[in-house]
Amino acid sequence: MAVFVWAKTITPDYAASLFGQSAADTYPLKSWLASAVAALVLFQLLSALRIYGRLGPARRPRWLGTAHRLSGAAAILISLPIARHCLFAYGFRSLDARTLIHSVAGCFFYGAAAAKLTVVRSRRLPGIALPIAGGTVVTLVAALWYTSALWYFNGFRLPAL
Repeated sequence: MAVFVWAKTITPDYAASLFGQSAADTYPLKSWLASAVAALVLFQLLSALRIYGRLGPARRPRWLGTAHRLSGAAAILISLPIARHCLFAYGFRSLDARTLIHSVAGCFFYGAAAAKLTVVRSRRLPGIALPIAGGTVVTLVAALWYTSALWYFNGFRLPAL
């Protein structure tokens, strides 16, 4: 919620750049970085299912927990330059369905990620809390990727929107 309030107060700077001459120059970079985040989050989902015995045999590789934590950290780190650029170049936008969905999902992503990290460490919450928190993060990343990277890769058009 704090990100939403902050994003609403930012005056967009369309000349803001992320390794390019203009905001539009950053679309390819941001799209590939977002695709990397989406791939890492997909690995997060699959490895969590494996860790909790919902996918594959009961015995899991010892390295999987470490790989799960590292991929989550990498996803957050890779997402930071994307979020920084979106916030300062555009702020919160609601020009159409795509920008509204993207802005709302972007505002909630870091809160959902923080909640997921809190839930995974807690022993006092009900067992359903972790799948809900993790599923929320996966859903937000999917929405963010759909409304940004897919939009760019598909010639600035979205299927079904």
